[in-house]
Amino acid sequence: MKKIYLAGYDVFYEDAAERGKKLKALCRKYGFEGLFPLDSEAKTAEEIFSANIGLIDEADIIAANLNDFRGNDPDSGTTFELGYAYARKKALYGYRDSLEPLRDRLGERDGQGFSVEDFGMSINLMPGCCCIIVEGDAEACLKRIKEDNL
Repeated sequence: MKKIYLAGYDVFYEDAAERGKKLKALCRKYGFEGLFPLDSEAKTAEEIFSANIGLIDEADIIAANLNDFRGNDPDSGTTFELGYAYARKKALYGYRDSLEPLRDRLGERDGQGFSVEDFGMSINLMPGCCCIIVEGDAEACLKRIKEDNL
């Protein structure tokens, strides 16, 4: 059974453990084993980092929540995890509520006056180029992974 690391800011919700259980149940529904960042007993920043790196190493696939978090971009920890997993040659998938292009959402300049890239992607080109991004929720992403026979 292939293992999927469930990356994303879901760990910051008040009911994070319950969300993790639901995501892992969805993985089972599609024939995968889900690995959630809170699966370890880690407490310190260093322990959490090491535990999550270990889970990514154990996984075959990454399914990342790439919805905006604390601004106009996905969670920075999640994008780091994607980069690490890319270097480890993992299959990378992400999901967003909308695939509306970044430029259409933000305009030519963002609220701070910085130029907004115009590549027709819903997120920055770096995560946008390294993974398959699905419109919808975690279940839509898992369906796509299953369809791709991973």
